[in-house]
Amino acid sequence: MTAPQQNTERASRSTRQQAMTQTRPTPQISLDTHRRKLIDQFTRGKAASLLQDHSALIDRYFRESFEISAAGRHLLGNRTPWAMIAQGGYGRQEQCLHSDIDLLILFEKKVPKEAGDLIREMVYPLWDMGFDVGYAIRSISECIALARNDIEVLTPLLDARLVCGMSPLYSILLERVRSKLLSARQTEKLVHQLLQGVMARHHHFGDSSYLLEPNLKEGQGGLRDYHTLLWLSNIKYGIKSARDLEHQGLLAPDEHQALMKSVEFVWQVRNHLHHLTGRKCDQLHFEHQVTLPPAIGIRPHNGQSAVERFLCRLHENMETIKQLFMLYIFEQGHRRKFLPKTRKAAPPQVEGLSIDKDMLSFASAEAIVSNPVLLVRIFEESGRLKIPLSAAGRRLVREFSHLGGQSVLADRLAVRAFERCLTLTTYDFNVLDDMLSTGFLARCIPEFKDITHRIQYDEYHLYPVDRHSLRTVQTIKTFGTDEDISRDPLCGDFYNELKNRKLLLWAALLHDIGKGRPGSDHAGRGAGMTRDILQRFGYEPGQIDTVAFLVKEHLFLIKTATRRDINEEATALMCARRIKDENRLKMLYLLTVADSLSTGPKAWSSWTLALLRDLTLKTLNILRKGELASPKVLEGIEAKKAALIRLAPNRDLRRHTAALLSAMPPRYMLNVAPEDIRAHMTLFDSLKDERFVWQVETGNVATNRTVTVCAKDMPGLFSKMAGALTLSGFDILDARIFTWQNHTALDIFEVAAPVDRDREQGRWDKAARTLKAALSGEIDLGLEIHRRIDAYRPAKAQPKTRPHQVVVNNSDSDFLTILEVHTYDFPGLLFLITDALFRCRMDVWVAKIATKADQVVDVFYIRDVDGQKVDTTEQVDHLKTSILGVLEGAETPANDQ
Repeated sequence: MTAPQQNTERASRSTRQQAMTQTRPTPQISLDTHRRKLIDQFTRGKAASLLQDHSALIDRYFRESFEISAAGRHLLGNRTPWAMIAQGGYGRQEQCLHSDIDLLILFEKKVPKEAGDLIREMVYPLWDMGFDVGYAIRSISECIALARNDIEVLTPLLDARLVCGMSPLYSILLERVRSKLLSARQTEKLVHQLLQGVMARHHHFGDSSYLLEPNLKEGQGGLRDYHTLLWLSNIKYGIKSARDLEHQGLLAPDEHQALMKSVEFVWQVRNHLHHLTGRKCDQLHFEHQVTLPPAIGIRPHNGQSAVERFLCRLHENMETIKQLFMLYIFEQGHRRKFLPKTRKAAPPQVEGLSIDKDMLSFASAEAIVSNPVLLVRIFEESGRLKIPLSAAGRRLVREFSHLGGQSVLADRLAVRAFERCLTLTTYDFNVLDDMLSTGFLARCIPEFKDITHRIQYDEYHLYPVDRHSLRTVQTIKTFGTDEDISRDPLCGDFYNELKNRKLLLWAALLHDIGKGRPGSDHAGRGAGMTRDILQRFGYEPGQIDTVAFLVKEHLFLIKTATRRDINEEATALMCARRIKDENRLKMLYLLTVADSLSTGPKAWSSWTLALLRDLTLKTLNILRKGELASPKVLEGIEAKKAALIRLAPNRDLRRHTAALLSAMPPRYMLNVAPEDIRAHMTLFDSLKDERFVWQVETGNVATNRTVTVCAKDMPGLFSKMAGALTLSGFDILDARIFTWQNHTALDIFEVAAPVDRDREQGRWDKAARTLKAALSGEIDLGLEIHRRIDAYRPAKAQPKTRPHQVVVNNSDSDFLTILEVHTYDFPGLLFLITDALFRCRMDVWVAKIATKADQVVDVFYIRDVDGQKVDTTEQVDHLKTSILGVLEGAETPANDQ
């Protein structure tokens, strides 16, 4: 071909390339178009392989960019080979919607200065599109040097995958990583570093399978545990694919299948979370938990809301990842890194069991077939020796569990072994956990399957129902020991006095068993299920009655203590008549404390303990001495008055004391201690022409303050006092209201002390000024409270799963109506309710504030201004409408009303 012909051919080729460039979309346009289609398919449930497809789209972008890259051609023209390598999740082809794109730009020896042009051409457009791209530009030797000293550099290399460029560079890199970094003498060091990182990560992020707002990636049971399992397998056995875990015998086929199913579900949730938030997000916050279930196709069913069913599935799958990861770790001989150090295990005392690497296992599968009772005995021995089951032992339990369960419990030896698992006093080792995680507990008690992984959606219950039940058992076993977290000597005394602790522990295990079936009364339903369970275990009718009673009434004491006036004699009488037996009262108290402590930190406080203990002791006194007769009560009041009068130093003061005592109502005289009555009389004497005086003291609980207010009685006084305390930043826990016959109000508030004790006095001074201004009409408390509500309104409203509820009770008190308000907590709540009661012409006699995390139950003992109960239909309807109106109004910002 002549020179002119060559020039013509080049010109023609150039023209064709320009035409193709003009008609073919740019790589970023192509990526954006196909990605939008992929996301649309995903939201419609038609993108089963989203991670791989998304990774492939990004691969295509880089390869198309590689073809037209001027910098890339220039480098290759200068004989400077380079390769673009995917790392991390992108390298594993697990690219979530908004995850980082992790890149390595690899050169053979020296990184040329033109490498920056590659980044500008190929990475900058992705940044402009909103992708998070992390990249490193290194030579092969730099990769090896950095990875040798930093496990965080090595692990992405374990996932490395060639995207485009010179494949020989990629092959050389893999060979060097294997020979230089993954040699036999390096393996133990790398495994140790990885496991140290796992322990630090678990400690920092917690167990995501239990957390209220789990981290889908970093927490225990999250995707990072799965990745770590792959890295460990790569380091030790050269395995890169999850499929090879089964092929190489590192996981049994059913375990591999369960692992991949669970990982895929967590990936699905993570991608939907990314799509919902429009960004990389791994923490499943409350506001997203309600929104996600419909997107994943989860609907309400069988009494469970969609969000509860969603969280159940999420917990179940994250628990599977956690269990299989730990099983793998233990089987690889790393148990001691994750469990407390134990002395060398003694040999088992049961024939057919053996010790394998300080873990318990079966001598053989044949031993189980010939003696299925071993399926129970292995857990008994595990608890006695305080050593866990080996991976092989756990597999055999699952594989042969069909031989055990209810059928094997027909054998009394098996029943006694199960009972010993329940009653073994091991505070730092709960064998029931292994029994639950292997599925054997549900084999023995099929009803347990319905509460396994069951989530209760609120900020109150920290653990799933099954784990909460086991924690309740374990908490009871600590009472009276150095491990006792109740900080209540009464728990230790009661527990040590019990003759048959086994019944209490059964009640703890089964107290929430009714939550597995639809309906509101889980306690009553659970009592019936408990009877069936214990009959199968061969218990006597009297023992069954006791456990069923404890299950049915396990919420009775805590609800009564926090929602009723425990200073009213009728409250303790009601408890005594219902419980009837001193031994049952002690067991019910212990179950109540353990249940609350095992629910979560927001379910328990020293104030709750004080109320519960006070009510229990009053009930116990009645059970021991009999009911108090009215004449005896009146005699006691008169004796108290006489003693107080005698304490006055002269005749005039005795007359003054007698006059004041005659103005005090019997309820006040009965429930207030003599020394407190004297202090109140002194406070009254200091009132004179003031609108109010008060005294602030440390309460029975060190973190609380008792505020005694003496004031001239006036309509709406209680709501004004509640408003003044609220505006000054005090949380009101309890209130007792007494009106003397001389038109004096004596109100006693229990409030939580402020966290900043150095500025506490300033808070009290502000509260006094606010109350004085409110009583004189200088400020509008309602307006100020609404301003505070708006100021503290969260930017994003928390999901409300339960509606406001107002309950009117005229049966539990002889002379007063009990009003229960179930709602969500916010600053100013107590003022709004009591102000509504004032406008409905109601007098408040007692106020109880029971907070359950985000929800509260405010209880008021009230009567109308004529001194009558609120018992007509018109009164009840008006009362409910008024209170619901202020609650719903508080949810709307003032400028929207």
